[in-house]
Amino acid sequence: MTVTLEAPATTAATAEARPVPRRWLGLFAILTATLLNLLDASIVNVALPVIQADIGGSYAALQWIAASYTLALAAGLLTGGRLGDMFGRKRMLIIGATGFVAASVLCALAFSPETLIVARVAQGLFGAVMIPQSFGLIRDLFPGPDQAKAWGVMGPAIGLASILGPIVAGLLIKADLFGTDWRMIFAINLPLGAFAIVAGLKALPSSRGDRSGGLDVAGALIGAVGMGLLVYPLVQGREQGWPAWIWAVLAGSVVVLAGFVVQQLRRGAAGKTPLVQLGVFAYRSYTSGVVFVIAFFIAIIGFSLALGFLLQLGLHYSPIGASVAMATMAVGAFIGSAGGGMLAASLGRKILHVGLVVMTAGMVGVYLVFRTAGVELGGWHLAAPLLVFGIGMGMIFVPLFGIIMGDIADHEVGSASGALESIQQLAAALGVAVLGTVFFNRFTVPGDPAANALAGAEQVTLIAAGLALLAIVIGFFLPKQARLDH
Repeated sequence: MTVTLEAPATTAATAEARPVPRRWLGLFAILTATLLNLLDASIVNVALPVIQADIGGSYAALQWIAASYTLALAAGLLTGGRLGDMFGRKRMLIIGATGFVAASVLCALAFSPETLIVARVAQGLFGAVMIPQSFGLIRDLFPGPDQAKAWGVMGPAIGLASILGPIVAGLLIKADLFGTDWRMIFAINLPLGAFAIVAGLKALPSSRGDRSGGLDVAGALIGAVGMGLLVYPLVQGREQGWPAWIWAVLAGSVVVLAGFVVQQLRRGAAGKTPLVQLGVFAYRSYTSGVVFVIAFFIAIIGFSLALGFLLQLGLHYSPIGASVAMATMAVGAFIGSAGGGMLAASLGRKILHVGLVVMTAGMVGVYLVFRTAGVELGGWHLAAPLLVFGIGMGMIFVPLFGIIMGDIADHEVGSASGALESIQQLAAALGVAVLGTVFFNRFTVPGDPAANALAGAEQVTLIAAGLALLAIVIGFFLPKQARLDH
């Protein structure tokens, strides 16, 4: 959109100029909604020991408090995107943000692990209604080349917010505003959500929506059950002693997810709109990208969670102390996101390899610090390697989805992008479930808790580094250049 401010002589020119200020307000409404999701995906990580001390709960319950949000988000994302197509993206973003704020209030009022987990599930489901509308609304606000301006703002902010949750949590718990302790990490969503709702109502464009094809309720339920059956035994298995029924549930998840694939194929063959256009998996580059996303997000989520558990459960850091010890990770993520966004156009998929190498070097540095400092580990020991880790991780955040989508046909972009977002959230839940279980397997054995926590964190770090190396190999199967309109 081109605007001539100094000569608004005609009605047409004036009409064209008027929307410009509001589109930035609309962008910040979208950005705030996105930040709500990204912060709440990780904000509980530092708060979990404090929450446990207040309302109780087993170590498996701690994993569920972290994983329930991302699991619900993963289960609902595909349906959320379809709701935006049917009823309008603005309407669904506002409904999602309103429900998210209400669920955040329930989180802040939780009196037991079970009530908190239920409220976190509600957060995730409303987040799944809110988040998929962002890309389409940005395209509406910033058509054509102007999208680069929007992503120039969104990219670094997304990269920073993705890792900022634990730091925000530590600061809020330390401040103990109005005696709320850990509950303020959820109450803070009220003013943020209110801004997103009010600004969204004022500045976001409305759309009519297309309800042809209907809503695949059966597919949504089958997919959600399959994901739940996959994650549940991975979290509960350790505390239950891995009985036969745990393995039966895990096998059942494979059967249910296979049933989801069959149901989607049948729905498409009947001329109805499926949640996932399974044809996108015929692209080798896209399927490789799915594996890349799973490896990458299991690694970074599991590593960050185990590090927080080590510092607080093992070494008895306060929440703010743990946040300060991990602060350079957020600084690095911001630097890496800004650099990755600028270099992606010239380097293409090579930026992912560079980021993974840097990220792996950071994890190797953390592992060496664990081995040399031992239980005398101080936060300053971790500053440099976590900065390196954060830079590498941040370099991947902004260009990743655009590169994976590089070979996808135009008419398949929406479905492919929605499936990828859902898989990302499922991978985050698996990171908590799998690598959290690895940590607690070592932490709960008889002996010195600090030494056990350190050993658990070492194991998680090695696994995460191995997943990063796997992603390096997979990266060679991705498209060489990013799709610019993802």
